[in-house]
Amino acid sequence: MLEVRNLECARGDRTLFSDLSFSLHAGQLLHIVGSNGCGKTTLLRTVCGLTQPQAGHVLWQDTDIDELREDYYQQLAHIGHLNGINGELSALENLSFHANIWTGRRHHNYDNILQQVGLSRVARLPTKLLSQGQKRRVALARLLTSTAPLWVLDEPLTALDVATVDFIHERLNEHISNNGMVIMTSHQTLSFEVDIIQTIELN
Repeated sequence: MLEVRNLECARGDRTLFSDLSFSLHAGQLLHIVGSNGCGKTTLLRTVCGLTQPQAGHVLWQDTDIDELREDYYQQLAHIGHLNGINGELSALENLSFHANIWTGRRHHNYDNILQQVGLSRVARLPTKLLSQGQKRRVALARLLTSTAPLWVLDEPLTALDVATVDFIHERLNEHISNNGMVIMTSHQTLSFEVDIIQTIELN
């Protein structure tokens, strides 16, 4: 279980949100919504331990993530607003590199993964030559190598075509049905069963 207790985050002198509490259990998705600048990305970064809150705590299995550190990070797959890929490396090289960091071992078939996200024809090109949608698919392909139970995703559906959005929805549904957990932001409508999704709106 992930639990957020009385969280307060700020940007400069401005408080983004305060007294924010929620919990997320296996088999659930939390959808964070709100206007641009309301603190959605800050909340996700705080859940990942990348940003320190002004007040409050983030707990994993009833223990503060600051105490768990590496043990927590091994349970977490994070894809931020930026794609986090090296433009000089190919999609294949980027995927291999990140999968090795996340899992500590080489995945058996990266070409198959890139085929699933529609990148077979450009798999060996430097990613700096790809479109924004293709770069986003390179980033999202990392999820198909992840064994982490908690996925934290910042606008994962941005710049994707309809077919890829449907594919990502399927993978998210599959992850949740296997007792995974997802926290994500998106301005798009999500296609999930009502009983597995909860929504928090930041103002």
